[in-house]
Amino acid sequence: MAQTFTHNLLHPRHWLTWSGLGLLWLLVQLPYPVLHILGSGLGKISRPFLKRRERIAIRNIELCFPEMTPFARSQMVNKNFVSLGLGLMETGMAWFWSDARVKKWFDVEGLENLTGATRGVMVVGIHFMSLELCGRVMGLCHPMMATYRPHNDPLMEWVQTKGRMRSNKAMINRRNLSGFVHALKAGEAVWFAPDQDYGSKGSVFAPFFSVKKAATTNGTYVLSKLAGAPLITLSMIRRSDKKRLSHVYQQAVVRLSRGRQGRRSGLYEQDHRA
Repeated sequence: MAQTFTHNLLHPRHWLTWSGLGLLWLLVQLPYPVLHILGSGLGKISRPFLKRRERIAIRNIELCFPEMTPFARSQMVNKNFVSLGLGLMETGMAWFWSDARVKKWFDVEGLENLTGATRGVMVVGIHFMSLELCGRVMGLCHPMMATYRPHNDPLMEWVQTKGRMRSNKAMINRRNLSGFVHALKAGEAVWFAPDQDYGSKGSVFAPFFSVKKAATTNGTYVLSKLAGAPLITLSMIRRSDKKRLSHVYQQAVVRLSRGRQGRRSGLYEQDHRA
């Protein structure tokens, strides 16, 4: 985890990345309503250039919503690319905005579910496009730790770690399971996102919309049992009323269950309110 700046990060091979980061810093000095417009537009125009992502999105929607018309699927894919553009702007906001400016745009609901905990808590999140900004607000509400995958680019690793640590305590490599469990046992709140497919080994299969068997990690259940930690779910919702305010939503403990044939599952169920 490259938390310390080194002169190697100034090497010419990083200059293009530095230029992009500088441009992002300049953009996020604009007012949030302007960033919303720019992000939405950027997402829309990016679709023709990201064909692989487009194919993946279309196929996923076909599998999950087979009854949906081709036009409706295309509209949903468009919304996904809009979210992608917004996510880029929100990443800059998360890394470069002051605490006061971030707080200005957020309402927080259900924080007492976290602050009222008497022991370590697993904060279960989702890999939405708004992930970076959600993490920044999470730390402003209640500084915590988070699991993550180190970036392959040393400059981006330094920048993302520096940005994420502005409001939070520490980043834990997702492969460092012992560190994760130790932090929970020490009474820390630790963010963890299990919504990924790691293959058949160590996974369980469960219904997901119209997909009868979707792979997901069983780590949620296993880690929660090892640490004796309750679960709280966390998501960030972009409010559609005025497209100005984003909304952080936190809800209390969800249900853990055993999967079929006795296999332990880290699946959870919850009601979301938009």
